[in-house]
Amino acid sequence: MKNYVVPATIVNTIFLGLLVPVFSFSLAPIPSDPASFNSWAHANLVSVRNRRGDISNLDPALVTAEEHVVIIKVRNDGSGQFRTVTDAIKSIPKANTQRTIVWIGPGIYKEKITIERDQPFVTLYGDANDMPTLTFDGTSRQYGTVFSGSVTIYSEYFMAVNIIFENSSPMPKMGSMDGQAVAMTIAGDKAAFYNCRFKGFQDTLCDLHGNHFFKDCYIEGMADFIFGDGKSVYLNTEIRAVWDQGGVITAHGRTSESETTGFAFVHGSISGVTTGKTYLGRLWRDWGKVVFLYVDMGACIHPEGWIYYGEYRNKGPGSNLSGRVKYSKKLKDAEARPFLDLNNLNASAWLLPPPHLL
Repeated sequence: MKNYVVPATIVNTIFLGLLVPVFSFSLAPIPSDPASFNSWAHANLVSVRNRRGDISNLDPALVTAEEHVVIIKVRNDGSGQFRTVTDAIKSIPKANTQRTIVWIGPGIYKEKITIERDQPFVTLYGDANDMPTLTFDGTSRQYGTVFSGSVTIYSEYFMAVNIIFENSSPMPKMGSMDGQAVAMTIAGDKAAFYNCRFKGFQDTLCDLHGNHFFKDCYIEGMADFIFGDGKSVYLNTEIRAVWDQGGVITAHGRTSESETTGFAFVHGSISGVTTGKTYLGRLWRDWGKVVFLYVDMGACIHPEGWIYYGEYRNKGPGSNLSGRVKYSKKLKDAEARPFLDLNNLNASAWLLPPPHLL
């Protein structure tokens, strides 16, 4: 990622509403009180089976896929059907029509994993008490930034639960032009991540394209470590800046004012080393859009905050707006409201809760 330009023309452009809901059924907005998360999730993240016949708003292909669930066990000790995740993924038929849960046992799996576009309805599932690590050490020098991901997802209706995604490449040197090393590239539409961890340094999570939902996740890195042109909500996600010389958390790549993509971080926290100070975000392309709402920001945040974007009712020492750059914006209630509404991801058509296998 390089050659970034921050034109003056982008001011007052990033707070447009997101996509208008297509369905009459609406999910309740994300609550402002974290104590309400559990009741909100119980009421809004509902499996096909528990909808009691009220499935008219769900994508028909998804309903069909959830009727017959296939479970594939991966264990690196040989006690499963496969020893590697790669071999398990290869066993999934092209044009897959069934929810296929790849149940991964504890341990470290050093593989470069790809789920292709014609392999929808795949879930990677681990044990919350002993999460498996999917890791590789690819860099942009070898593969290019986007394709360096330890795990790359092109398919629709992907889900990951209790998985650590890691790029094990070493921290790049200051000024390095080929140190980008992605842990996860998500380029498929309608994807959900629950209780997952993303670990790396530069460009950790490539949120490239599509509608995505992250809940109770952890993301760490040093520079541009959440980047792409995805349209995503990060709910109750912990962000950790690990570079003692500063860094940038987000780099969004919206390419025009008419696009509806953007990153919304709702609740959760930001922490990290405080010696260098970290920026909340900068543009990857001219019309990038990122907002933080109700986030607890630690002292690691640079007082200027942005190379651009917006904030709403955050807290903590890093949320003080008095030192922000002049083109940052404190969102009004009406401007913040679209980012709290999962219907703007068309989530009523595809978002399901994680399965429970244990």
